[in-house]
Amino acid sequence: MFDHLTDKIYEAAFVPDLWPDVLEEIDAVSASVAGAVFLFADEQPVRGKSVEPLQDLLGEFLTSDTLQFSTVVSRMCAVQPASFVDVESFLTADEIASDPIRIRLRAFGIGAHTCTAIPMPSGELAIFVFQRRLGEGAYDQKGLDVLDGLRPALARASLIAGRLGLERAEGTVAAMTAMGLPAAILSSKGRVLASNAMLEAMSSLFLPVAFGGMAIGDAQANRLFQQAIIAGRSETEPSVRSIPVPASENRPPMIVHVLPLRRAAHEIFSGADILLAATAVSASSVVPSPNLLAGLFDLTPAEARLASALSQGQPLKDAAASSNITVKTGRTYLERIFAKTGTRQQSQLVALLKSVDSFR
Repeated sequence: MFDHLTDKIYEAAFVPDLWPDVLEEIDAVSASVAGAVFLFADEQPVRGKSVEPLQDLLGEFLTSDTLQFSTVVSRMCAVQPASFVDVESFLTADEIASDPIRIRLRAFGIGAHTCTAIPMPSGELAIFVFQRRLGEGAYDQKGLDVLDGLRPALARASLIAGRLGLERAEGTVAAMTAMGLPAAILSSKGRVLASNAMLEAMSSLFLPVAFGGMAIGDAQANRLFQQAIIAGRSETEPSVRSIPVPASENRPPMIVHVLPLRRAAHEIFSGADILLAATAVSASSVVPSPNLLAGLFDLTPAEARLASALSQGQPLKDAAASSNITVKTGRTYLERIFAKTGTRQQSQLVALLKSVDSFR
């Protein structure tokens, strides 16, 4: 639905100067007037980008202690909503009125906020915030649904942006080194064009195959990986772009991310079409376990709750009841979960979810 915008989101991961334009385009499709992205990491200063009219104000927030003393910021970092939510519903009227950030934003005519938190396996936390004008009221479900539709692309772009420190990627080798992650770039047919030493050292995880291709050592993960390559070749959105790989004797569980390289990113990486990056789960306190399934498979919060219940061995009827939904709704969610995880049967799904249990 938003193919052009999705391409720009992935491009901004490598060319962060594009984030203001991307945020403005998201404003346009979600009936917003402003937006920003913040990146939090252990022992690192907060980084961020916003729409152009608020860049100076954002700079002031990032270089002062305003964020530290903001009830809104601390509340959203603590809640870490797994979908876009109405921020005002998590605050009292007094907290909204007295918050230093909200006071400054009201002077710019900005009112209701929505945000989502995206915890990354590598330890960073991205928070995307969008706002409406004063007097326009809170976000309705339609606006939240539009933003949630873009959230998977925002999540994967945030992973790269966070590792690059919101700095522009400068060439293939430098970018893959700066990311600090096992990484490779591939052609549209899956041929490996370049890889870094970190990936090459993981010979039990990434296997060379005929015609210069690559496979993942775990059969289930490899099936999803090959599906993502084929879908990328036909320029359709695959059901899975973030793929869990169970732990082995000599390495922790990993997540393999498949990102399309579009526009300027395509040129930065010497004409490659796909970036593959692998992350291990960090013990960092900013990675909350309740959001793991949603983050791995792009599940909605309701789908993630059902999937989590199923992974504990509950039959669909009981899993639906524990998720406070009807069995009919549960079946609908289950079909969506099948599509997003690349599975076809409930037993297959449960086996996959149990394989990522050590991520929690």
